[in-house]
Amino acid sequence: MITLEVDGRTIEAKTGETILTALKREGIHVPTLCHMEGLPPTGACRMCVVDIEGSPNLVPSCSQPVAEGMKIRTSTPRVLEARRTIVQLLLSNHPNDCLYCTRNGKCDLQKLAQDMGLHQRLYRGTKTSKPMDVSSPAIYRDPEKCILCGRCVRMCEEIQGVSAIDFIGRGSRAFIGTAFDGGLNVSTCVNCGQCILVCPTGALSERSYVSEVIAALADPDKMVVVQHAPAVSVTLAEEFDIKPGVDVDGKMVAAMRRLGFDRVFDTSFSADLTIMEEASELAQRIKTGGVLPMLTSCSPGWIKFAEQFYPDFIPNLSTCKSPQQMMGALIKGFFADREKIDPANIVSVSVMPCTAKKFECGRPEMSPNNVADVDYVLTTRELGQMLHMYGIDLATMHDEQADTPFGERSTAGKLFGASGGVMEAAVRTAYFLLTGKELENLKLQALRGLKGAKEIHIEINGLEIGAAVVSGLGNARKLLDQVRAGRDDLQFIEIMTCPGGCINGGGQPLGADLKAVRARMKALYKIDREEHTRVSHKNKWITRIYDEYLEHPLSHMSHRMLHTHYEKRDGLAL
Repeated sequence: MITLEVDGRTIEAKTGETILTALKREGIHVPTLCHMEGLPPTGACRMCVVDIEGSPNLVPSCSQPVAEGMKIRTSTPRVLEARRTIVQLLLSNHPNDCLYCTRNGKCDLQKLAQDMGLHQRLYRGTKTSKPMDVSSPAIYRDPEKCILCGRCVRMCEEIQGVSAIDFIGRGSRAFIGTAFDGGLNVSTCVNCGQCILVCPTGALSERSYVSEVIAALADPDKMVVVQHAPAVSVTLAEEFDIKPGVDVDGKMVAAMRRLGFDRVFDTSFSADLTIMEEASELAQRIKTGGVLPMLTSCSPGWIKFAEQFYPDFIPNLSTCKSPQQMMGALIKGFFADREKIDPANIVSVSVMPCTAKKFECGRPEMSPNNVADVDYVLTTRELGQMLHMYGIDLATMHDEQADTPFGERSTAGKLFGASGGVMEAAVRTAYFLLTGKELENLKLQALRGLKGAKEIHIEINGLEIGAAVVSGLGNARKLLDQVRAGRDDLQFIEIMTCPGGCINGGGQPLGADLKAVRARMKALYKIDREEHTRVSHKNKWITRIYDEYLEHPLSHMSHRMLHTHYEKRDGLAL
């Protein structure tokens, strides 16, 4: 440890760390724009400059290492003037449409302008003039609002390993775009939306279907059904300034009914169904010498990633649809038959933590006979927007239960919201299917937490099963490359597109830090710890739907309703 002086007080820092890291640990705030926690600094924006005694120039704290005896000032007149000038220059050619911007109130540039006390435009530059990219089914790009901080580029390349966007041009002509400056729909983009989470302005946002859902709710000839993903109930509260990690499942169900949805179903039910099919598929592959390792298929961003970059692993993919699509198929199949409703008169809406789900529901495989299993996908943010629009205060709602037959779940299904949850749920049921006995310790600690890669080896009937969990597509690349190179100790691999899983999905509330994501994960573990039904195969409604409709896992009917196929995407496929 070394000693520094910061604004007249003494602090300690670790040898080799940056000034910014040391200051943040001591609770000393320094504004940043281009900085991304956990990645090497670029020092591009210079918002984090500080004054170091003896240095003629201001120094970016994100890239400058600490030194013994260093005397730092974080808010001298020239530091403040430099920061104000940077923000003023960024505002000089920025659009004046804050009132209409999706980031209004949650914009880093807006907050910096407020913090710097900037209330009028000092400089006026030539406005950037580039059309919006609305080609993607999931993500909109507005280049006019881009401030070239590079955070989206770094997220896409360094963390996700997709590299769908990058800097194009140089100097004042530089902008961020796709290969050949085409639309996102013909790029390698997997629609994960992680770029939206790190974008400091409104240059990136999800494609909204709020207007379409409102119109459907107002149509008296339509039955409008909604399902909500496992991670949504532990994140929606943040849209109402409630601390992260509070589960509002019952209040959310009540609020959805207040919006006018005719039925409210829980996607955790179809997560249980996914486990029944997926665990049965794994057990069958192990018993019959099928293609291993089997790879999970519930994360649509990962599926597109595999189709583009790892098509040789397509035979390894589970044929199971995602829980969203399983629920959609059941709603327009089993539910429509039971209620004697024409599926064409059902509007199926899902609320997801994921922007890639918007892409998934539009895949041709998910529209048998040209009737989509899921019509519209809303993100957690969009649901929050609708509730505010309708004047519904989540905190005042009284808890209500989701509707049968798709309203009851096990905690295993709820764990799908966190990285490792699918694997933990699957191992619990696979153990039962292979042995006829329940796993004694249902908590598989090795699969829990926010680490990007986790592994477990468990013995079942004398057979050692190796299982791995990765989240973030950059981590998926590393593991798949190991398997390509000959690694053969794994039978089952869970891959989640977003770092940490769905709790950190691209459609989740903006501005969340690692502490908030961890709180969301802990909320799911708390549900699993405290509730009674903790394995998918003990969900009584799962048993009933097999008895009444699907017959048994991997039956002809379940394959027709709940399974699909994937194919290699040649070139820049839509």
